[in-house]
Amino acid sequence: MGILEGKVVAVTGSGRGIGREIALLCAKEGAAVIVNDPGVGGGGEGGEAGPAEQTASDIRDGGGKAHANLASVADPAGAASIIEDAVQQFGRIDAVVNNAGILRDTIWHKMSHEDWKAVIDVHLHGCFNTSKAATPYFKDQGSGRLVHFTSTSGLIGNIGQANYSAAKLGIVGLSQSIALDAARYGVTSNCIAPFAWSRMTASIPTTGEGAEERVKRLQSMGAEKIAPLAAYLCSDASAEVTNQIFAVRRNEIVLFSKPRPVRSMVKTEGWTAQAIADELVPAFKSDFARGDEVSAHVFPYDPV
Repeated sequence: MGILEGKVVAVTGSGRGIGREIALLCAKEGAAVIVNDPGVGGGGEGGEAGPAEQTASDIRDGGGKAHANLASVADPAGAASIIEDAVQQFGRIDAVVNNAGILRDTIWHKMSHEDWKAVIDVHLHGCFNTSKAATPYFKDQGSGRLVHFTSTSGLIGNIGQANYSAAKLGIVGLSQSIALDAARYGVTSNCIAPFAWSRMTASIPTTGEGAEERVKRLQSMGAEKIAPLAAYLCSDASAEVTNQIFAVRRNEIVLFSKPRPVRSMVKTEGWTAQAIADELVPAFKSDFARGDEVSAHVFPYDPV
């Protein structure tokens, strides 16, 4: 028996890439899977049934149970249909993996309001919509698993991704609140930041200092490496694991810290702007994060 035997798992954005690998592994581990994917392009354009139906068909051909759902998670009614399909097709919902995403990258001050909103809608609002739809079922049955995909673009920062970075860090805040609010119902909520070559990371520029090397590193990290942690976090075995942020980098799993105080300084008579410049900043400066920091500075070594 697999670790998800008898469970029903919904995986958003599972027609291709990381989501597909998660759906395939969850099915292999015994789960019935709702394969959600509207089949849009990398920027959210268009749509086709093929990716979701192909993944669902591949699961069924392998002896598993799967149903394709083509809804957009950005639409509350569409997100609710993912959960309703799980209940109607397989009788319950045990876990939701919020993986769906699009990219519309550009330097932030040149970013259109449309591109800002579209990315926030899919990533952050999408996580809210599916999680909200699933939680009443989780509450009634006294258990549930939510796995949300964040990114080092949000946790650390990245160039040209203000919309994506904001959404991905927002997902961490959402996950934390869900973990606290829903713990009484046996619900866990965790985040994964994946390092993997996929359709989304394929848009990274290959020009510029160090860019080619960074792309080669990503290309060496397959999407299938992300799936085991996601499957585990969907299982009963992870009941004591909640409110955490993980990353997967090929064969390495990382636990991220949350923001915590690093230094403090008290001035009993109160601070002036000049005193901050003269006293506080020199004392704090050695602990400042570098102003140009991206994930390559935090993970400068080759993936294991």
